[in-house]
Amino acid sequence: MSRIGKKPVQIPAGVTVTINGTTVAVKGPKGELERTFSNLLVIEQEGDEIIVKIPRTPGTEDLSHEDFKLTKAYKAANAQQGLTRTLIHNMVVGVTEGWEKKLEMTGVGYRATLKGADLELSLGYSNPISYPAPAGITFEVPDNTHINVKGIAKEQVGQVAAEIRAKRPPEPYKGKGVHYVGEHIRRKLGKAAK
Repeated sequence: MSRIGKKPVQIPAGVTVTINGTTVAVKGPKGELERTFSNLLVIEQEGDEIIVKIPRTPGTEDLSHEDFKLTKAYKAANAQQGLTRTLIHNMVVGVTEGWEKKLEMTGVGYRATLKGADLELSLGYSNPISYPAPAGITFEVPDNTHINVKGIAKEQVGQVAAEIRAKRPPEPYKGKGVHYVGEHIRRKLGKAAK
């Protein structure tokens, strides 16, 4: 039984939610997001809350609640309920507060600069790497070794941050490379261990 899936999603002031079957559109001060979810669930708005429910399938109306929980239809819908509720919550947070991932660079000569909206990275290769800003993503470079990736879609922010990190992942001996702020890098001792 999904405990997270049963929790209602609070709709803050200034956010409008439009539910059309299994498609949910959320509009807020930072932008608008839309997503289509599984048709095994029913998504309803009650006042200032969004509730994700598991509907009774045809032929299960006369079953008790305990017997209904044992059906394949219930188990399939239950597997989607928590995920759907979390994705809707992430959409609401995205259009109100936005999402952010912070990256840090460690290494001699490693630095980042903004060229317009795009990011230019010097990561020890012969040429600098240019990373164009995708639609809906903004970059901030507070200093030349830190990058902030901001946007309203949580998955897109995480994906862009992961792609930047993949340009030069941290190596285990000196820890040089691009990593998330606060990320623990497993270190190796190298020749000193012998």
